[in-house]
Amino acid sequence: MGTTDTRGPTPGRGAVVLALRRYGLELLRLRRLALPALLLPAVGNIGIRYVAPLLIAKLAGQAAGGGLTLGSALPYVLGFGVTLLLAEAVWRVGQHCLNRVDALGMEHLYVSGMDELLAKDAAFFHDNFAGSLTKRVLSFGKRFEDFVDTVTYRIVGSLVPLVFGAAVLWSYAPMLVVGLLVMIASTVVAATPLIRRRQRLVNDREAAIARVSGHVADSLMNMETIRAFAAERREAAEHRTRVADSRRLTLRSWDYGNLRVDTLIAPLSVLTNVLGLLIAITFGGPGQGVEEVVVAFTYYSNATQIMFEFNQIYRRLESSMTEAAQFTELLLDPPTVLDPTEPEPLAPRDAGVRYEAVTFAHTGAKPIFQGLDLDVPAGARIGLVGRSGGGKTTLTRLLLRMSDIDEGRILIGGQDISRLRQSDLRSLIAYVPQEPAMFHRSLRDNIAFARPGATDAEVHAAAAAAHVTEFADQLPNGFGTLVGERG
Repeated sequence: MGTTDTRGPTPGRGAVVLALRRYGLELLRLRRLALPALLLPAVGNIGIRYVAPLLIAKLAGQAAGGGLTLGSALPYVLGFGVTLLLAEAVWRVGQHCLNRVDALGMEHLYVSGMDELLAKDAAFFHDNFAGSLTKRVLSFGKRFEDFVDTVTYRIVGSLVPLVFGAAVLWSYAPMLVVGLLVMIASTVVAATPLIRRRQRLVNDREAAIARVSGHVADSLMNMETIRAFAAERREAAEHRTRVADSRRLTLRSWDYGNLRVDTLIAPLSVLTNVLGLLIAITFGGPGQGVEEVVVAFTYYSNATQIMFEFNQIYRRLESSMTEAAQFTELLLDPPTVLDPTEPEPLAPRDAGVRYEAVTFAHTGAKPIFQGLDLDVPAGARIGLVGRSGGGKTTLTRLLLRMSDIDEGRILIGGQDISRLRQSDLRSLIAYVPQEPAMFHRSLRDNIAFARPGATDAEVHAAAAAAHVTEFADQLPNGFGTLVGERG
């Protein structure tokens, strides 16, 4: 257990694109709520960050001209108050819609993510740890909220008001807009190579976090074995090592953002503000001195705030998309065991099982069976004897279509199992696995798992046949008692 690892390749471009597509489709599905959720906070920001300061600037310009009276100031003051109230009201409506987009989107992604995992074949779960899969599928749903909130508040909520602000600045002096666009473009060009480098650091960080969660799940699922071999200290040491590795990689990605990216953007933000004031003073029209300077200072400050938050915005988006892509990369390889496009109806003539010229090998390994013929007549009882790894369990798994054979065919009651729906096939078979499985549910739920619609009488009869009633009737809640995965 100390050597288990969940390291895999960091999510590639295809996985990130797939995650973006899945999130985009979710917004499209919820478009009646998503459109006001995305736009209304931006409209509210226009009022708060640009319209209200514009009214103050006009008021300051009038005061500087010496013609300010209570009567002339009152429209600006009232307009200022009404603007803020309307902006707040628009914000509340947008937030109401956004809450529902987040909740409904996460719900659907949680469900669809689990559906994707349930469609995977058995080999997939042999190659991936349960703890890592749990983290990935839950993060896929949870990170939708972070993604949508970042797009709403930090991107659309900033860029749409910025366009409005640029139009206002153009009316004062076109050079104000030119200077602002040049500085924003320069910042993006200078920061992009650093941000790409930081993306690789974030990928390493997320892979380390997945290794921690995988080891925790592995240890908890095998706690009885750990105690039986007095391996608590060894497992604790392995956990400390993985957590320390996660901390080291996390700090490295954080420090790179703070010491490299932010250190570049901060002086560029200051330079942009200074440039805006110089342009306002130099190119300001007659009679617009104070008003223009106030507008330029306020609007450039808003714009440079976006520049300064560029790294934080990218940091949140990359974190969300990296975690989401940790799950979508699992979807790039489709399941190998699929239902036929035109399945046959389930109509076996008897319960006989026949393997005809079956050849099977695990991926990259030598064949376990080659040209195997085996006939088990209906009603027969057989036992398979052989060395460990000789294929005894594999025969059963092939019958259940946990994996598909490479050559030949398997028949039940004369029907080729590859022509049946997997659910129909498995409904024919009562299966007791080599390792007992218990769900963290009630005793009744566990007994009735293969037949969810079983009556209480049927459940009790099955329990009596397995001698479960000998202790179940003594439990405080009887068959309603919650049992753990170890029973």
